[in-house]
Amino acid sequence: MRKIKLALTTAIFLLSLAGPARAEALDGAHMPLWLALPFPSLLLSIALGPVLARRLWHVHYGKAAAFWAVLALLLLVFNEGFRPTLSALVQNMLVDYLPFILMLFAFYTAAGGIVVSELDRATPLANTGLLAAGTLAANLIGTVGASMILVRPLLQANAGRRHQVHVMIFVIFLVSNIGGALSPLGNPPLFFGFLSGVDFFWPLLHLWPHMLLTSSLLLAVFFLVDLYFFRQEHKPAKAKETRLEIWGLKNVALILAAVGAIFESALWHPGIGFSVLGARLELQNIVRDAAMLAIGLISFAVTPDEDREANHFTWGPLEEVAKLFAAIFVCIIPVMTMLAANAHGPFGPVIAALSHPDGTPNNAAYFWATGLLSSVLDNAPTYLVFLGLAGDHPAELMGPFASTLAAISVGAVFMGALTYIGNAPNFMIYALARRARVPMPGFFGYIAWSCAILVPVFLIVTFVFFR
Repeated sequence: MRKIKLALTTAIFLLSLAGPARAEALDGAHMPLWLALPFPSLLLSIALGPVLARRLWHVHYGKAAAFWAVLALLLLVFNEGFRPTLSALVQNMLVDYLPFILMLFAFYTAAGGIVVSELDRATPLANTGLLAAGTLAANLIGTVGASMILVRPLLQANAGRRHQVHVMIFVIFLVSNIGGALSPLGNPPLFFGFLSGVDFFWPLLHLWPHMLLTSSLLLAVFFLVDLYFFRQEHKPAKAKETRLEIWGLKNVALILAAVGAIFESALWHPGIGFSVLGARLELQNIVRDAAMLAIGLISFAVTPDEDREANHFTWGPLEEVAKLFAAIFVCIIPVMTMLAANAHGPFGPVIAALSHPDGTPNNAAYFWATGLLSSVLDNAPTYLVFLGLAGDHPAELMGPFASTLAAISVGAVFMGALTYIGNAPNFMIYALARRARVPMPGFFGYIAWSCAILVPVFLIVTFVFFR
């Protein structure tokens, strides 16, 4: 509580310094590249901390993250001034980070109150079926909701097996990312595309071939990998027939309410908002965020303690994600500002490669550029940046340039699976699995898995759809 009071006091002090004057904007066209250095430094800390100083990292990761965030802000103040830096900070934290963490809070708390009866040790076929179901469910209740609901039954079903890491990795691949490709409710980039004018059913009508090919290949690879490890088990136990039972159905209703709140913010536009240092807070988004907070609190109040204990529920994973991603959202400010400057910014040579010599869009370049940046940056604003680079005219992008919009959409959604920080649920799955004593690979170890499995699949997607 003392830390929260200190943070609020500091925020109020900074706001009072800024005064009522109109906020100035950061100009990415003239930013030096060294302003972006805290971001890769933070990523390296997340990658190497658990490897080089495991015990210290798990105790002090919040301090390390805060160091890079504060350094990023100080460098911005030094080079760009106090007011523009404060304006960008408020924009990122109130408009982007706060909804992100409140959504995680709602889904994590509600899913943590859903208890599935004890499952037998999972077979490769059962695991593959659960992954396929979770992949489809992600389009309806979002990658966060589907991941939080599916991860505990999978952890429980595979608890008796010696090889579990690959199961959690494919959960991240399929349920936490690729499964959200068919609906604005599925993945944040598509939701922001919908808010920008892309039709609600456009992803379903145009991206289903991409998702079908990618998910089918990955499910087939998973089945073969899981079958291999299953056969390595020492004297596998015979499956017993048990009846599936689920407790905590009130939390299922709360998850559906959270999905409804997201949908409400997309459809209801009363035109009422409030400006805080240049950051526009729309009423529909305020209502959505308040609903997420209320859903989490209601779930915690109505769920019996024994249900959460049965799920080994703790706040640790959410706390870890909240601290690390708060720093990430701060450190990406200069990077996203430079990207938003388009060809006039430091990333101009990269952006120039998005078009063929005749000026037509290079869809393969859009797919890989959007995807690779989405794997290390927040994939929603990355999607919006590349949407702007492609013309930012939804009618044209949904028509003559539908392949370009598909490349941007699929890149942002699919390649969020390349790293732990590419999409909101990725790190949450990692944290939950680690708490369940699954020896998850480190940052670079996970990238080795994703490069070995996902990159060949994405090359196939490029050859089939974007050449």
